[in-house]
Amino acid sequence: MKKVIGFDLDGTLTQHKSPLGAENRAVLERLSKKYRLLMLGAGACARIYKQMGGFPIEIIGNYGMQHSVVENGHFRITEELTAEVDHAWVEQAVTSLRKRFHLESFYGDNVEFHASGVITFPILGTKAPLELKLAYDPDRAKRRVMYPAVREVFHDFNVFIGGSSSFDITQGDFNKFHALQRFCETNGYDLSEALYVGDDFGEGGNDSSVKLGGVDCLEVDDYRRFPELTAYLLS
Repeated sequence: MKKVIGFDLDGTLTQHKSPLGAENRAVLERLSKKYRLLMLGAGACARIYKQMGGFPIEIIGNYGMQHSVVENGHFRITEELTAEVDHAWVEQAVTSLRKRFHLESFYGDNVEFHASGVITFPILGTKAPLELKLAYDPDRAKRRVMYPAVREVFHDFNVFIGGSSSFDITQGDFNKFHALQRFCETNGYDLSEALYVGDDFGEGGNDSSVKLGGVDCLEVDDYRRFPELTAYLLS
């Protein structure tokens, strides 16, 4: 019997960086009457909350470094952790990867440094148009080729294939599995009572740590199929 359902957002409930649609929102509303819902995101809680159109869900953002709740219609950050980052070293490391894979042409900045300490290597740059990012690597094949090299350069970090055209890089045990594990321990649930719903469980995928941790998972291969794939949870 599942009591908690954790969700990925981009690719699972929505198109990347796009608003939550009415149909998937309605499914979440129905699920919330039966389960405790939790968003496990790569981005910051405020961004996820906005993308979800203010849907009242607990959010663990930045791979476990941030936590938010919605109480009486008000969004509130309850925990916010940070990690120190050597910006100069990271810039140099990403530049070396760009040279290796002939990615020296990009829009905006070379690296995105988040306030939490999470690092994003945006292959097309921080200012690339959304349509280019969505078209760049829809099946993640290009980034799976690059993944071993990125892991080698960032060998003391966690590296995830993130978004539609980037890599996310975190420190310590900040990943979605440990975030879900801490949530369950704090709130009195066993991990066996949790289900995780995501779209990228392959090598380097930012949902992969949850599956590797032994949590029951449901893969959504297209966010438009979310109602169909989760219908059994409401039966």
